[in-house]
Amino acid sequence: MNRRSLLAALAASGALASLTACGGDGSADAGSTPSASAPAAGGSFPVTVEHALGSTEVPAEPQRVVTVGYNEQDFVLALGVVPVGTRKTLSYDSAQRPWAQDLLPEGGIPEVGEAELNLEAIAALQPDLVVGAYSYMDQALYDQLSALAPTIADVPGDSEGAAATWQRELEVIGQALGRTEEAAALTEEVEAVFQEAVDANPEFSGKTVTVALVISGQYYLLGAEDPRGRFFHELGFEPNPTTGELSAERASEMDTDVLVVLGASEEDFTADGVAAGLAVVTEGRTVYMPTFEDDFAGALGFSSPLSLPFAVETAVPALAAAADGDPATVPATL
Repeated sequence: MNRRSLLAALAASGALASLTACGGDGSADAGSTPSASAPAAGGSFPVTVEHALGSTEVPAEPQRVVTVGYNEQDFVLALGVVPVGTRKTLSYDSAQRPWAQDLLPEGGIPEVGEAELNLEAIAALQPDLVVGAYSYMDQALYDQLSALAPTIADVPGDSEGAAATWQRELEVIGQALGRTEEAAALTEEVEAVFQEAVDANPEFSGKTVTVALVISGQYYLLGAEDPRGRFFHELGFEPNPTTGELSAERASEMDTDVLVVLGASEEDFTADGVAAGLAVVTEGRTVYMPTFEDDFAGALGFSSPLSLPFAVETAVPALAAAADGDPATVPATL
């Protein structure tokens, strides 16, 4: 698997970023795009927003927002603003995502690229704010986008290479849109969904979970620095201390209390004899998400205030079956 294919696969459902550059991928017609018609936020402008590549001043309440990362459109929608353009989601038809249907405009949001961004299409939309809070944007792209409109680059996480928590991303986007109070209230609502699940499933607490992404037979263990790994930790599980690329010879390091396999079916995962022999597999403590193309994968990839409640509702029954200590309980496939 070449580097670009690998990055695209890892970015499926909003994980790691692929390369971004000006190109012909994606299109948008400024004359037929929706406007960000939303009630006035009442925020105080100008506002200065800090991000990984410096700081950006937003001079007035944005009316035409373009999102260029892998999940920001959900955050913007959740705060009552309809983007006039967005990046296409890799490996998932985001126009069909059930958790955002009532917020999406008729005909969808015009797309401005997928693996590569189309800067000409973005310029045609005449944005007054570009949001790339989870985009893996480099300096060159940031400079190009900043020439078009105030641009928010990646929101840094707590450690080098880590993505920001959804709470922090929501906070920053809320600040840029002048909707800090709405962002804070929404954070409390979503955190309450997680807390309810934690309270209802005390058996999650203290159990270690491995979240294994499988790409072409290679294992990538996702920890709290990745939004998908963080999701399971927010449900009360302890993370596997091993993260990153894992060779087949080290498959035993996935043998934790619970194993979540992303990107492979049970049949495909257990085709590897070492993986098939893990106690976490033979004792029915493994949950499988075979494809990146279904709604749960999309919800997990977006890891947004809109998608996370959907992901919690979908995942908790399967995780409860995996964590109950009963080998006769077969977890559902997500």
